[in-house]
Amino acid sequence: MRAPDRKWLPFLVLGTLLGSWITGAQTRLIDDVDDVDDRALRNAGKTGEEWLTNGINYAEQRFSPLKQIDSTNVGRLGLVWSYDLGDGGGQQSATPLVVDGVIYAITNWSIAFAVDARTGKELWRFDPGVDRTINTPGTDRLCCGVMNRGVAIYEGKVIVPVNDGRLIALDAVSGKLRWSVQATPAGDVAYSLTMAPRIVKGKIIIGNAGAEFPPYRGYFSAFDVDNGRELWRFYVVPGDPSKKFENRALERAARTWTGEWWKFGGGGSVWDGFAYDPEANLIYVGTGNGTPWSYEVRQGKGHDPHLDNLYICSILAVNPDNGELKWHYQFTPADEWDYDATQHLILAELRINERDRKVVMQANKNGFFYVLDRINGELISAEPFVPVSWATGIDKKTGRPMVVPEAYYTSTRGVTVAPVQGHGASPMAFSPITGLVYFPGLATSTFSFTATDNFQFTPGNQTFGLNMARGAAPLAVPPTTIGPVRQMPEGRGRGMLSAWDPVAQKERWFQPGGGSNGGGALATGGNLVFQALNDGRLVAYRADTGDKLLDIATGQSSGMGPPMTYMLDGRQYVAVMGGQGTVVGGRGAIAPPGAAPAPGTAAAASAAGALPATAPAAAGTAPAPGTPPPTTVPPRLYVYALDSSTPRP
Repeated sequence: MRAPDRKWLPFLVLGTLLGSWITGAQTRLIDDVDDVDDRALRNAGKTGEEWLTNGINYAEQRFSPLKQIDSTNVGRLGLVWSYDLGDGGGQQSATPLVVDGVIYAITNWSIAFAVDARTGKELWRFDPGVDRTINTPGTDRLCCGVMNRGVAIYEGKVIVPVNDGRLIALDAVSGKLRWSVQATPAGDVAYSLTMAPRIVKGKIIIGNAGAEFPPYRGYFSAFDVDNGRELWRFYVVPGDPSKKFENRALERAARTWTGEWWKFGGGGSVWDGFAYDPEANLIYVGTGNGTPWSYEVRQGKGHDPHLDNLYICSILAVNPDNGELKWHYQFTPADEWDYDATQHLILAELRINERDRKVVMQANKNGFFYVLDRINGELISAEPFVPVSWATGIDKKTGRPMVVPEAYYTSTRGVTVAPVQGHGASPMAFSPITGLVYFPGLATSTFSFTATDNFQFTPGNQTFGLNMARGAAPLAVPPTTIGPVRQMPEGRGRGMLSAWDPVAQKERWFQPGGGSNGGGALATGGNLVFQALNDGRLVAYRADTGDKLLDIATGQSSGMGPPMTYMLDGRQYVAVMGGQGTVVGGRGAIAPPGAAPAPGTAAAASAAGALPATAPAAAGTAPAPGTPPPTTVPPRLYVYALDSSTPRP
């Protein structure tokens, strides 16, 4: 072959280098934090090296293909470094993000930070200066406690939700403030931000919490990532019917309400469940319970049959470009058992009945595992994953639960139903390798409900519309219970991790430990499922069989967040945040001396000694005078890798 003319060599070399650069650009989307854009987010999670969004990808699967750590060597996992998160004050609920060798996360009181992912060295820390009196009884606006579920990253900005309702953007490199807006009604004590924001096509999507603090009308919004300007807002429940409805979807929803619900706000908070399908261009949002919980109080006495009260306790499929509703599916129409549908949503493609189906899945708080067609909202299947007594099943034709008549309650006849929380806010994971969904939950739980006949509310007071005094009314017990009954080890509690087959709608294995809230699950390509337990441990199981392979004590005793993983310089790491520090006041705290708590509130129930441990609102009471402060381990971010030279804690 004839050698090329020397005069062309520089151009040939340049062409070779350019071709190599183009090839590298095609395989590596992220060179620095400025490169986290729409393309990067659409491809997030494919290599597993970085963790760009809350659930690792838009499908929220919490599955990493990384497999350096696998079922043969995970027992060699050890602590590499840890980072002091600060004073604490509540549950660590955030999933850290990793971009270009930096970990970005958020801890209690909405304090955001960035640390070197190799060493744990702090790069910057930003405290938005939340007024911490908003978590004291009587002015409480934080449901449910001091927590933040995560941050978002886009084009060099870290998007931080602040508990007091502010939404802010920080420079990812310096941590300096770029912009700040009020994302909730200014000065309104009902609203708070605890949800992890997501970025879709240059828009920040985020909802708010507070349905137990009437008057509250839930919504979620889209904000311009460059300046924080609100682009659209979708209210979950209709407002005052004497005024113009914001859209046709709410006009239709208003036909499913009666009484003067808008005076309470209606509820429908949006604080967690979210996913996005770029091909369908739909975001999927899980909505919360109605306000107050009691249907008799919310809608007025004598309304039978119960109206659905759209769009509480639903999945809403919405166009992110304009906020228009394409379809909805309501899990628990006319809910009065606090069966909100804000639990983790996961998108997947499954082979069901010899058809390839694009699905959205949820292990709902009401005890049923749902598989829906995510394009049109059709119910594909729903089966109980814990003992369920409030319904006898889900009608496959209508998609509606077959509610047991005895499950409804009034102020003169209460009821005890199962479950109270089959699955709550604890994140789950889906492995496309095993085809299983791994979710923490409660193997069994019940709760008793009786409506109050003297409902009052004061803005800032948590209020349910219930009479929780013992013996307030006779309690009915539904005659039939369906769903699996597990033999839990004695003394291990009711928390579990279930490996659920969404195609067969059957459990393949379960392990005791964890619970419906706190901690969370992570699946990896190494045939592993990691779980952070509420008691401070990090455990790992074989994803296919459930055999326990690892059990590490972090040194914490509570307040664990969900685990995640990343790879840097050819080494795979597993990271988790944990610890509460010292918790003062908060949800369920006793009212100040001399204050008369309003009937149907958490304070009234607590004062009456009538708040069971299973109650969603039972966390936290004021310490007795003279009680010394508890001794706690400061909250920390823990990072593990194989064969670490650092001894395990």
